[in-house]
Amino acid sequence: MPNDEATEARTLEQVLDSTLDSVDVAEEAVLREAQELGFDEDEQHRIGMSVRECMVNAVVHGNRYNARKKVHLTVSRAADRLTVVIGDEGEGFDLNNLPDPLANENLLRHSGRGLLLIQAFMDEFQIRAREPKGTEVKMVKYVGKAS
Repeated sequence: MPNDEATEARTLEQVLDSTLDSVDVAEEAVLREAQELGFDEDEQHRIGMSVRECMVNAVVHGNRYNARKKVHLTVSRAADRLTVVIGDEGEGFDLNNLPDPLANENLLRHSGRGLLLIQAFMDEFQIRAREPKGTEVKMVKYVGKAS
């Protein structure tokens, strides 16, 4: 059940280091907002996994652990939705050139399913080039909408 503060719209912005510790920091920040908005435990788990996958992609594949590059996290909360935007400062990539994670030759790979999970767990998923460099992912989860 959401508390009265949950209906208050707000936005949190953080600039995080390109480390795996930042993955935990981002997940904790987003899950605090999700809990306050009244998402149940299962929804929080899906949101948390989506944030983790996206943050790992930003740190590992986008910024390649480069200490000079940052990950930009924006968490916006409205009465009806939670919006998470994660951006890296890497070289960017073409979504159409990624291998199909469901193709037979990729089924046993240890990576490559993160974007598929995010799309399955979140209500909206958008990916675009970030200016001047990098990739930005926007994820939205609506309150009261089953996955």
